[in-house]
Amino acid sequence: MKYIIFTDLDGTLIDHDTYSYDAARPALELLKEKEIPLIFCTSKTRAELEVYVDELECHHPFISENGGAIFIPKDYFSIELKEGDEIGNYKVIEFGTSYTRIREVLEDIRKNTGFKITGFGDLDAEGVSKDTGLDIQSAKLAKMREYDEAFRLEEDENATAKVIELIHAAGLNHTKGGRYWHIMGDNDKGKAVRALTEIYRQQFTEVTTIALGDSLNDLPMLKAVDIPFLVQKPDGKYDPSIILTEIRHADGIGPVGWNNAIMDLIGKNDDI
Repeated sequence: MKYIIFTDLDGTLIDHDTYSYDAARPALELLKEKEIPLIFCTSKTRAELEVYVDELECHHPFISENGGAIFIPKDYFSIELKEGDEIGNYKVIEFGTSYTRIREVLEDIRKNTGFKITGFGDLDAEGVSKDTGLDIQSAKLAKMREYDEAFRLEEDENATAKVIELIHAAGLNHTKGGRYWHIMGDNDKGKAVRALTEIYRQQFTEVTTIALGDSLNDLPMLKAVDIPFLVQKPDGKYDPSIILTEIRHADGIGPVGWNNAIMDLIGKNDDI
């Protein structure tokens, strides 16, 4: 049997404030030692994820922008992949809507309502850096969006409900991450996780899937796996919007909880 691990990044594998994954290093090393695939499944862009791929030497497929697309390194699987296009060094399976279309809808909503809506596309790299706490280079990578727009909505609950209604009326969808609202197409983390899991099953037959997340946008991913984990938010609480019978609660905030969950599940199993 093969374990496959899907993970959110911000607030989960990496700290919400410092963007550090140091607390998770023991578990990361364990996964390398046992050759267990670690799949990034996040709202981050392809450009951002490639940095983590290189830093962590994690050369596995990854899922960008809330399930917008799966990027599979060429020749990663020995089976033939019938779906997807070749883009650069990847086989890419797309689920998302173009960023251009998403921006058009968001701008129309802002224009027609007058609500204070600020997306990454409205900010330069310095603005994104100031708002997120990312360094300038990382902010530039965060702006290289393809399928999803992260935005802040500085309005009351009634206005929020109206924006969500208008997003859906335009044929698009929304979700909420740790910091931002997201507008996107007919995609979510769960759809991409299920599609990639099926490919792994074709390759390995017996597969057990694990996922770790912290926020509402992780719920589709958590629903799509065999063993879902929820890590604690910076305030030490678990996201109350994650309602799932099978959920396991990791003991610890962000990467501390991530590390504890993996070490408890994988580290104590000598058969892996």
